[in-house]
Amino acid sequence: MKRSFFLLLTVLAVTTGACAQQKKKGQDKSAYLMVYFKDDTHGLYMALSNDGYTFTDVNHAKPVIAGDTIALQKGIRDPHIFHAPNGMFYLALTDLHIFAQKAGYRSTEWERDGKTYGWGNNNAIVLMKSDDLIHWSRTNLRVDKAFPELDSIGCAWAPETTWDPVKKKLMLYFTMRFKNGINSMYYSYVDDAFTKLETAPQLLFKYPVAGKTTIDGDITYANGKYHLFYVAHDGGPGIKQAVSDSINSGYVYDPAWYDPEPKACEAPNVWQRTGTDKYVLMYDIYGVQPHNFGFSETTDFVHFKDLGHFNEGVMKATNFSSPKHAAVIHLTQKEAQRLATRWGLQMKF
Repeated sequence: MKRSFFLLLTVLAVTTGACAQQKKKGQDKSAYLMVYFKDDTHGLYMALSNDGYTFTDVNHAKPVIAGDTIALQKGIRDPHIFHAPNGMFYLALTDLHIFAQKAGYRSTEWERDGKTYGWGNNNAIVLMKSDDLIHWSRTNLRVDKAFPELDSIGCAWAPETTWDPVKKKLMLYFTMRFKNGINSMYYSYVDDAFTKLETAPQLLFKYPVAGKTTIDGDITYANGKYHLFYVAHDGGPGIKQAVSDSINSGYVYDPAWYDPEPKACEAPNVWQRTGTDKYVLMYDIYGVQPHNFGFSETTDFVHFKDLGHFNEGVMKATNFSSPKHAAVIHLTQKEAQRLATRWGLQMKF
């Protein structure tokens, strides 16, 4: 009897210890990483935060990766970072330089004829993978070459990566149009090496108003639903939301506008505040000068509290300004400290 009792105590102690370690490990993701770009350089920037309110650029407002070193058009836009279940970090970026002619990278305004392929036309995405946020592998993915039916695409913009728990695959979704047609959001599955599309892009969401452009999709799973925030060019450009039970289909249109901005905005990105049920909806207000970000907070994805703009409310950018099209993920203190140390940032986690 005593032996059984002590065995039970031992099992309980081991189980409790394991649970405590798992809990501690999960709670350790208390730091935040923001990736963004700037129009004047078309390069990649990173900023860190201890609390999700105050962000500091790791390289003192200089690019951590120059666009002309990784992109076919010598510039990147719309960076998105994803921290996958396997622990790897995945960066997906638009391969596009809208000022490449002025910068001397090409002799024409656009890579291809503007009348045929539209404003800012491009046909490539940059895919990058890392296990430490410092050393990256890279693939320049020509979307138009991946499948014969895509040879006339006019753009491949704002790619984002997520994990499909049903297919157990990385899913890449992005804005695409054919020639100078209507922009819409598509999805495809990527190989494990993060180097190629394994499935032909399929329409992610059908906007119910004919002829209206939708861009910049961002998917968040919360409260048992998939929430797709996106930009609707339906009047003044702004942020709308569609909700589904499935990650890649069935999104139900909601006519409400979810940003409080009177000026045009784009690039929605949603992230959760560590240890809370609060989610932050972040967006790029490109209709104001200088460029700034707006933030709203929610727990139910129905009611949103306006948090204002960077350095005009509770959200702070300590050493950078005019960021464009950002994404935020959680980091452990160790991951954040390693990145800060690499760039000589005097910040402790």
